[in-house]
Amino acid sequence: MSIVLTSIHIYPVKSCAALTLSSADVQARGLAHDRRWMVVDADGRFITGRKHPRMTLIQVTAADDDSVRIAAPGMTGIALAPAAPDAPRIDARIWSDAVSARVADAHTDEWISEFLGVPARFVFMDEAAGRAVDPEHARAGDEVSFADGYPLLLVGQTSLDGLNARLEGPLPMTRFRPNLVVDGATAHAEDGWRRLRIGSVEFDGVKPCVRCVFTTVDPANGEVDPSGEPLRTLATYRRDEKGITFGQNLIARGTGTIVPGDAVEILD
Repeated sequence: MSIVLTSIHIYPVKSCAALTLSSADVQARGLAHDRRWMVVDADGRFITGRKHPRMTLIQVTAADDDSVRIAAPGMTGIALAPAAPDAPRIDARIWSDAVSARVADAHTDEWISEFLGVPARFVFMDEAAGRAVDPEHARAGDEVSFADGYPLLLVGQTSLDGLNARLEGPLPMTRFRPNLVVDGATAHAEDGWRRLRIGSVEFDGVKPCVRCVFTTVDPANGEVDPSGEPLRTLATYRRDEKGITFGQNLIARGTGTIVPGDAVEILD
């Protein structure tokens, strides 16, 4: 059976809701517009849905170049755009990385602070804001957006099907926040993919994705699942010395446009 790309997703603001796309431009840092925005605290440290699960309720209704429009329950929708290029930057901290990021207009800081109930602000990664991929799993010069560690995440539909067969109730793919969903391979076959081509674009598979408590957040209500799923069940068959894994991290080795229905060819 052939393997095909079935859906494409981006997360313009890190930890917020996904946009599902009919096509996507593959760039060096990942898909265009994916995780170019991030929320930080008063000290510039990144804020995610791990501690603030309500972030998943923030919907991005449009992404156009550097700007996005966002909305959330109980909040008036606003346009989110980076401040002028000559405005002061801040050092945004994500894990152990410091990124010289552009800030947004002050009124957006008030918006996100009100929604989260803590002082917060938005920052933007433009072309001048570089962030290297972990050199242990990358080539010199590889870059990543505000994603946790790698430019793209791919998950096989059959991998989710295998998990759902073990659960009391099925979970949607949105729990795992993939960029690319493929179908036609055996469950977790993506673990071993080292080189692949989707459409005309080649990718390296660099390492299976270690999953965290964010997978227990239900994006439909912005709350942590009290059952502890899916981590509780995944731990029974997907745990190794590095943690609980689900999906494969990718680095693009070219640029181009991909669309659902593109063939996925495993090169190595």
